[in-house]
Amino acid sequence: MTDLFLLGFFGLLLLFGLKRPFLWVCAYLYVDILAPQKMGFGIITSVPVSLIAFAAAFGGWLLMDKKAKPTFTFRQALMLFLLVWSWFTLQGAEFTEPALAKWDWVWKTLVFAIFLPFTVTTKLRFEAAALVMVLTAGAIIISGGIKTVFGGGGYGTLSLFVNDNSGIYESSTISTVAIAIIPLLYWFTRYGTIFPPSLPVKIFAACLAGACLLIPIGTEARTGLLCIAMLGLLILRESRHKLLLAVGGVLLCVAAFPFLPQSYADRMATMMTAEEDESASTRMAVWEWTIDYAKDRPMGGGFEAYRANSFTYRMPQTTGEGNMTTTRFEKVVDEGRAYHSAIFEMLGEQGWPGLIAWLLLQALGLLQMELVRRRMRRRADPQVEWLGHLAIALQYAQLIYLVGALFQGIAWQPFIMMLAGLQIALAIYAKRYDSPQGATVGERLAAQRRAAAPDAVATGPAPLR
Repeated sequence: MTDLFLLGFFGLLLLFGLKRPFLWVCAYLYVDILAPQKMGFGIITSVPVSLIAFAAAFGGWLLMDKKAKPTFTFRQALMLFLLVWSWFTLQGAEFTEPALAKWDWVWKTLVFAIFLPFTVTTKLRFEAAALVMVLTAGAIIISGGIKTVFGGGGYGTLSLFVNDNSGIYESSTISTVAIAIIPLLYWFTRYGTIFPPSLPVKIFAACLAGACLLIPIGTEARTGLLCIAMLGLLILRESRHKLLLAVGGVLLCVAAFPFLPQSYADRMATMMTAEEDESASTRMAVWEWTIDYAKDRPMGGGFEAYRANSFTYRMPQTTGEGNMTTTRFEKVVDEGRAYHSAIFEMLGEQGWPGLIAWLLLQALGLLQMELVRRRMRRRADPQVEWLGHLAIALQYAQLIYLVGALFQGIAWQPFIMMLAGLQIALAIYAKRYDSPQGATVGERLAAQRRAAAPDAVATGPAPLR
């Protein structure tokens, strides 16, 4: 029954796409995030739903979709460079089979992120793409949140839709994504049109945001707590009553603490004694190894190069209480440990060229969204208020992701690359709205007609759709 439901829903998306080809783009977003082929038990496991959606999205745009003037930006060029460079490092990868397995999904992630801005050209499409991403991730998050409330969860044991601790279903990754979508949820409660802002919509958004905050508790992912702290700082930035909000936040945390599972509190406490935590000590050892590895192979060792690491370190262990404590150092030998950081993941796998390109891609995204935000604020035009606030939501989602990426290897995470694609599309849209010279021929003609009309009051190349 699970297989039939998932295949039926996927088939409906493909069928509706014959009328609206952009739905095939949404179908790929849905498939790539949720991975329904991993949720089933029978026929769906052998159907290449991801490849079908991938081909439909590209084919539909090429053959059937109404196209705006394609614009290729510098950030897309950086993604293209990363695609080519990762293929180049793949040729000399130390671990061929694992590297090929990672390449199999990384290239699709990058190609789709480059392609996405070509298709997202109207307000409705921005909203539809973001809504599919949020609700698809939300399905996973709601399931995990409910199980957390009823006593499920624990580090590495929170059961989600699939029994696979990889991709978005990995504990720290789903915690990061859960917190990152909260700014987008707020945007939908103010500017959504597919589900216009109303009391039911706001209640659902508030409940989903609550489930998002529960995911780091259910997974006991320390990265999730850092992401929540980052979200709090971003909320303070936007608030006019910063002191009141800060005091309220502290009181809320104090009030919630007695209701948290003891295992969660114990795990979060290890953040204060990182030198005595094996996980933290291992990460630092891996990071030191990666820096040394990059000295020998500055061009990178290809995907999964971390499998070559092997190191020995001394970890302090303190026993006793009060003044009667004893510290001894235990020798720990480890090998083949993951990077636990997107920065070191890029450095070890793609070398300095890949790391620099990735960092530039992220920095330009933050800068672009800040420029769009400020331009729209200066315009003070109610018609484009949604655009400036969507830029804020995407910027904040990226900042939360970057905090999470400091402590987990998610440099190529598909959900985040999709957000980058939306950022690029939004920057292009804002530029076309500001500058008729950058618009399509049809948009410029529409702008001339509005300017010639006696009651023309709107400015910009095209009416908002």
